[in-house]
Amino acid sequence: MTKRKFAVLTRVKNAEVHEGQVPKVGDNQVLIKQETCNICTTDFGQWLGLREHQPYPMAGGHEGSGVIVEKGKNVRNELSIGDHVAVAYDYCGECSACQVGRTSECTEVLNPFKDQNKEGYYGHLGFATYDVKDANAVIKMNPKLPFNEAGFLEPLATVVGGLRRLRITAMERVVVIGAGTMGVLNALTAKAYGADVIVTEMMDKKIEAARAMGLNVIDVKEHDPVERVKELTDGEGADAIILAVGNTKANDQALEMVKNLNGKLLLFAAGYPAPKLNVDSNLVHYRKMELIGTYGADILDFNISASLLNEGRVNVSKLVETNILLEDIQKAYEIASTQGSYRVSVLLR
Repeated sequence: MTKRKFAVLTRVKNAEVHEGQVPKVGDNQVLIKQETCNICTTDFGQWLGLREHQPYPMAGGHEGSGVIVEKGKNVRNELSIGDHVAVAYDYCGECSACQVGRTSECTEVLNPFKDQNKEGYYGHLGFATYDVKDANAVIKMNPKLPFNEAGFLEPLATVVGGLRRLRITAMERVVVIGAGTMGVLNALTAKAYGADVIVTEMMDKKIEAARAMGLNVIDVKEHDPVERVKELTDGEGADAIILAVGNTKANDQALEMVKNLNGKLLLFAAGYPAPKLNVDSNLVHYRKMELIGTYGADILDFNISASLLNEGRVNVSKLVETNILLEDIQKAYEIASTQGSYRVSVLLR
């Protein structure tokens, strides 16, 4: 276990497999034999050239899971060799942000999108056969859960974080715009929380998939989504809208779908180029509207995400598009970036 292989983006539409040293395990760290890592929007966005603010060489991937094969002497007893785990964001636990639970805003850890590791790579090295992680960011997963499903820990945690900010309660009427991976995750989680959920989508494949997962989907090719939402909410509009796509048209629709007073809009998805939000401050003022931003996840969100996955309250099995070997990483990116695809899981064995 002295050598490892990992996927690297060296330029637009070029993914390679490199080889390097397995880092030594520190007293507060564990060595994980990584089994799978799913390609997320951030990953294939850079592969497509849509995120050129991110540097190269990018050894990305952060939706991985695997097995602990070595642990440092100070690692808590809860983590044992052989445990199935997935990984949260690193955090120090001591800075002012960490002290109040905002671990995603930790100021003391390296930023993998700005800081290079000792080998000169950027990124989380999720697409690596082995990696060393700080034990405080490692979360046990149900060993009965397939590795590629355990890899949804991070994206689901971002959903949990957003829903916490949105303050979703049972029986609220929630519209999710977009039935891609993150839209479906938002919808499934809001439904698990007891909300009455409606999804809007235009792609047949995504409509079929979302309906197969038990979601109420409006086909926007057949219905005006704003009018249909109003019909389904007795003319009142939704209590909350989750924007799981980043574009101006979706933003405009959200402003029309939300109820007249005390409505909430969660801007979950980023868009490149940046979409516009055509709303004036008077509208927000008089309608007592909330525009809520969300990004990333805190350690609380990761723990809630793990519970949802481990207990089967959010079932992500239908969100895995296909499995591709690490050696075929270029093909994996091609499939992941195809419009309408769900998660592509890279097999690291």
